[in-house]
Order: sequence, then C-alpha cells, then structure tokens
Amino acid sequence: MRLYAWIAAYAFRRHSTYRIAAFSATFTNTVFGFMRAGVLIALWHARPSLGGYDVSDAITFSFLSQAMIEPMRIFGGGLDLTERIRTGDVAVDLHRPADLQGWWLADDIGRTAFALVSRGTLPLLAGWLVFPLRWPAPATWAAFAGAVLLAMLVSFGLRYLTSLVVFWVHDDRGVSGISMITSLFFSGLIVPLVVFPGRLGAVAHLLPWAALIQVPADVFLGKRTDLLDVYAFQAAWAAALLVAGRLLTSAARRKLVVNGG
Repeated sequence: MRLYAWIAAYAFRRHSTYRIAAFSATFTNTVFGFMRAGVLIALWHARPSLGGYDVSDAITFSFLSQAMIEPMRIFGGGLDLTERIRTGDVAVDLHRPADLQGWWLADDIGRTAFALVSRGTLPLLAGWLVFPLRWPAPATWAAFAGAVLLAMLVSFGLRYLTSLVVFWVHDDRGVSGISMITSLFFSGLIVPLVVFPGRLGAVAHLLPWAALIQVPADVFLGKRTDLLDVYAFQAAWAAALLVAGRLLTSAARRKLVVNGG
C-alpha cells in the first residue's frame, strides 16, 4: 500500500507542475459554464420545473458539471497507459513488482486529487459571484464527497478498459471517440439527464456514465437523499468495471508478445 500511496503522491506532484496549463483550462471551463448557464436559464424560463429542477438548480448544475469535467475526465484520456501499450513500453510495466491496474489507479487518484483542487473550485466560485447558486447543507458535503470518490472509480474503470483495447486495436481513435461521445451525452454534461424523456431518461440513469456527473450533482443539489441507493449504484458499476478490467488485463498478458533479448 505504501507503494501505491507514493504513486498517487507523485502523480499529484507531476500534474501540479503544469500550473499555467491548469489555470488556462480552468478559465476555459469557467467561461463555458457561463455560456451553458445562459442556455439553461432560457430553457428553464420556457419550461419551469423541468425534470424537477428550478432555475437555481439548473444554473448550479451548469457550473458544477464544468467543475467536474477534468476530475472525471469526461472527454476521455488521462491514462498514459494507452501510449505505452502502443509503443510496447507496457512490457516494462508488467514486469514491475506492482499490479498493473493498481498502479494506474493510484496514478489516476493523484491526478484526480489535483484536478479537484485546481479545476474543481474556480468554476463554482465564479458562478457564485454572479448567480445565486444552490449550496448544499454542511452535512451534504460529506455525502457529495463520497459520491465524487465513487464517480472517480467508475471513471477510471471506463478509461482503463478503453486503454486496454489497444492491445487488440492498435489505433484507438475510433474507440476513444465513441467513449468520449457516450461520456458527454450520458453523463449529463451536455444537458442534465433529468430532461431526457421517457425510456431514454430511464435507461440513461441506469448506465455507468450517469455515475460521473448526474448522480453526484443530484446529491449536491439535495435531489438524492437515498444515499444507500446512490452509493450502491455507483459502487456496483465501479466493481463491475474494475473486475472487467482485471479480466481484460489477464487476457492482455497472454496477448502481449515481446521480441528481443
């Protein structure tokens, strides 16, 4: 466990090195938060109480979802494992005295921690200065933190599986593109899943991408107080994805061929 703690701490330090890049990306996320807030304000003025949200809920959702883009890596990526598989350097990783999946999970925990600090606060603070955001009660912050932690595990599980596909499909652009589109649409980033109609909305709430933004946001807004159900949903998907990653890792070990002496 000390090894994985060191990996997470090193990842945090590595990502904190590029502070100007992080600030630039955070500024962009904040600007898009204001743009999305304007769209959602117009939508909710036309359809008050849409999906059980009011205007304040919609505005808060806009800035909260922008704050969670990088921690949850909604646009995909975040694992250097993809390139290491493509170049063959993963052979070195597989010979380390550490579990491959555990190594990259620890690395992603460090990255996520820095993203929460650097890119998860400014959008919310900027929105709060302009709009009356709906802040949760003090007790809800702990519940929200638990939902974010489980969302991070789901996010890693999805992206780890996408990375492992490169063992079989050497050009991952198609798989990564599909992964990004599904994350954008079904996480709630484009519009809250509560506005999805009928069966589409019901199915969207059952998919793993809902655990990335929509579920934590509903906890933040006080729309979900059934924390056992919330955590069970996220934990079930996290466990399923991590087990699938474990099985695919075993298959990848048998697939890998290393030439040379």
